[in-house]
Amino acid sequence: MKLSVVLSALSLAFATFTAQAADPIVIKFSHVVAPDTPKGRAAEYFKKLAEERSKGRVKVEIYPNSQLYKDREEMESLQIGAVQMLAPSLAKFGPLGVRSFELFDLPYIFPNKESLYRVMDGDIGKKLFGMLDAKGITGLAFWDNGFKQMSANRPLHALEDFKGMKMRIQSSKVLEAQMKALGANPQVMAFSEVYSALQQGVVDGTENPMSNLYTQKMHEVQKHLTISDHGYLGYAVIVNKKFWDDLPADLRATLDKAMRDTTVFERRIAQEENDEALAKVKAAGTTQIYVLPFKDRVVWQQALLPVHKEFEEKIGRDLIQGAYRVAAEVEKEKAAQPTAPARKSRPGPVKAE
Repeated sequence: MKLSVVLSALSLAFATFTAQAADPIVIKFSHVVAPDTPKGRAAEYFKKLAEERSKGRVKVEIYPNSQLYKDREEMESLQIGAVQMLAPSLAKFGPLGVRSFELFDLPYIFPNKESLYRVMDGDIGKKLFGMLDAKGITGLAFWDNGFKQMSANRPLHALEDFKGMKMRIQSSKVLEAQMKALGANPQVMAFSEVYSALQQGVVDGTENPMSNLYTQKMHEVQKHLTISDHGYLGYAVIVNKKFWDDLPADLRATLDKAMRDTTVFERRIAQEENDEALAKVKAAGTTQIYVLPFKDRVVWQQALLPVHKEFEEKIGRDLIQGAYRVAAEVEKEKAAQPTAPARKSRPGPVKAE
């Protein structure tokens, strides 16, 4: 064989190897909500930061609105490596076998965002993420989507209004117990199926932060909305552990910093998005909005407090008591401020002894 042919073949092989080596690492980021929600916007923001800061070494592909996987499928898809990144709601970890995450599903456990963020970013959040290692998952960040409101095709003002109502919930034993404590019949259903189920009367109502309710157009098929702030909906950004651990250390650090910055962005826009969504629902005029008075929120809370006690063993009494302590610390700090409000807008947690 001529030397020129050998050199040409070697040159082609080297060029092919170089091109392959330069191919970006693809991160498939799947989620189940619309692009214009806090989660959807944050996913796009992370994509921007990750690709810019890695100088093209990473390509993030976003798949919103259950384009790849529905609620029940996405966790398994992450574990087998079909996708690399998810941001599932915190209720999704109970069915995975990590019941302690259901702490965030407990009704009225967080009286304000300050308490919530301290739990997420402190020792409790770190402990929860540590529980995911055995599942082949690494936790990166907690994202916010705000407090939940009740909606239905009849007013939900008093506890007796829930009697016999079919209320859609995520797959969570805590949320199931919550609805039963209110007198309703909980119905587990994938998020992508909720609008049609409400439209067709398969379920009577549901619970959501305002941004989810508005972007999924649920207000078009729900005549009544109660601003109750009874529960919380947040997300955990997670990655396939093997994929994450196998990344070059410098690239992993770059992505970790991009995620921290994205989390700051996401939490900032979450309340803005929910406030705007509420204003848009009001403007649409399809839904009658009722703000649950403080005195009635206390009544709801007392009815739901036994749910805390019921799940102490599954979630962990130490975690529940830890959340109580954080909330008490925040309230103490607020009370010490000269401009502290005379009354809280939400009832604070009453310990389930």
